[in-house]
Amino acid sequence: MRRWWCVIPLAAAVVVAGCGSDGKDGDGDKGSGKGGAATIALFLPESKTTRYEAFDRPLFEGRVKQLCPDCKIIYGNADQDATKQQSQVEGAITQGADVIVLDAVDAKAAAPLVNQARQRRIPVIAYDRLITNVEYSYFVSFDNVRVGQMQGQALLDALTARGTLGKGKIVMLNGAPTDPSSADYKKGAHQILDGKVQIGREFDTPDWSPDKAQQQMEQSITALGRDTISGVLSANDGMAGGAIAAMKRAGYKTLPPITGQDAELAAVQRILTGEQNMTVYLNIRAQAERSADLAVALARGEKPAAPQKMNNGAAEIPAFLLAPTAVTKDKVKDTIIKDGFYTAAKICTGQVAAACKTAGLQ
Repeated sequence: MRRWWCVIPLAAAVVVAGCGSDGKDGDGDKGSGKGGAATIALFLPESKTTRYEAFDRPLFEGRVKQLCPDCKIIYGNADQDATKQQSQVEGAITQGADVIVLDAVDAKAAAPLVNQARQRRIPVIAYDRLITNVEYSYFVSFDNVRVGQMQGQALLDALTARGTLGKGKIVMLNGAPTDPSSADYKKGAHQILDGKVQIGREFDTPDWSPDKAQQQMEQSITALGRDTISGVLSANDGMAGGAIAAMKRAGYKTLPPITGQDAELAAVQRILTGEQNMTVYLNIRAQAERSADLAVALARGEKPAAPQKMNNGAAEIPAFLLAPTAVTKDKVKDTIIKDGFYTAAKICTGQVAAACKTAGLQ
């Protein structure tokens, strides 16, 4: 898989410095105060979305080990349990973590955890989800409003292509209300859709759960009528899968266009076979490796400059916001496969093989 060094370069010192520490950085973070190998902790929120265990974790850990072979890594997945994540983070603080990278289950409720780390002078990087109302070192994510805009525009384009724009109603399946990114996705989607389509039902889906999205879609079909629903705005691929399962169960012969996000393997295959209209491809390697670069730098007592800032209600957080990419059937080859996110052989299995040939992937 290719590496993306062109996204946002860090200072050269991040690459050449040793794994030890020179003590404090300008903000008083302790870095690796032990004079030996640093301990870096990574905490991810859940495993229902396949990206976290399949990509985020191994890519982050691999980059840390490349930069600092002697660094110790503490890892935890909270399985969508905020209490479990609290215990994991507190355990890492007790174990003497030098840096914490945190993708919070409940980003609004994570401020006390960050404060605990700050009291021990442990720098914190908010990964993927913006932790609010507390100051910390960095935020690394994507332009989330842009993600929602891409999803909304793709849905409009698909409705226009089918001649169904302005006919029927759409269903919106937004993300978890505890994830601040969900509000950004929703905001971006509404910026594009409002005034152009009629929204028949809209949900904030707890835990980003595909099962709950399936139930919400079943409720929408019952309430609106099968033939009334002209499209589905799903905030991610897992929920899109749940919605598609509900529509198949309801007897749809032709599925209405449906959006997604994360470029999950099953979703890419659905896009090729025509069951899903699009996904938003996030360059997770760039995000994970950028975060690892920053974590190692902080452990060494360094603090590279960030190109942007995000106001989280308490401070202007130095931020790295990466660009998302909308992927439809005609773009799979030049994005997901070109970047090595998946190989054609991985995608084009079983019943998908014929669709891959039609799309020019084989």
